Amino acid sequence: MNRTPPSPRFVPTLTEIVQPVRAQDLAVDTPGPGEPDMKNLQEQMVHRVMQRVDLTLDRLLRETVGRLVLEHTQALAPSLRDEIEIVVRQSVNQAFEQELASQWSERQPT
Repeated sequence: MNRTPPSPRFVPTLTEIVQPVRAQDLAVDTPGPGEPDMKNLQEQMVHRVMQRVDLTLDRLLRETVGRLVLEHTQALAPSLRDEIEIVVRQSVNQAFEQELASQWSERQPT
């Protein structure tokens, strides 16, 4: 029984074409007095964005894994019930057989 999970309701899509950056375009001149340090600002922004991505990604992964575990558990429940029923029946039958054998051997004259 191989079921494919449903596709996510909202799938992020790439809507912007990103062009590769050349090394000379990345070169930042030393800021003059009173000018902001662009490299430092970019690094701070990247750091803040990565923190937000980590938080969002962590939450979404937890929700997705939790949902998948629940779906698989629900799918396995009938099969597990059947297997448990078989094991319990075998155990009860074996216990009765042993009890009957024990009583029968006690009643036999020696």
